[in-house]
Amino acid sequence: QVQLVESGGGSVQDGGSLRLSCTASGRALSRYTVGWFRQAPGKERAFVARINWDDNTLYTDSVKGRFTISRDNAETTVFLQMNSLRPADTAVYFCAVAGRPWMIPQDDAYTHWGQGTQVTVSS
Repeated sequence: QVQLVESGGGSVQDGGSLRLSCTASGRALSRYTVGWFRQAPGKERAFVARINWDDNTLYTDSVKGRFTISRDNAETTVFLQMNSLRPADTAVYFCAVAGRPWMIPQDDAYTHWGQGTQVTVSS
């Protein structure tokens, strides 16, 4: 059973930075695609970024150049470095892991999800 735990959320001012972490228990993440999603109040969950099993990355347009997704050397944790944060980035952020190695889920078709971490950016 894979359990994902997100951490690193918090409250920052416009222009600030946060680094989110997603740690998996019960599985190394080296062969798996990991995604970050967010859900703002009153809105649907939306894709933010992903790191593929081959370490290629993809970002939604609104975060390109500001957010960076990466893995740690031990490949048990995936990070989302968020710089130049804006009030529009305020949301609960979730990490998700594909159900099988070497696959890239379509849209939000990930098998394992964390509980989320709150990010609040004030103006």
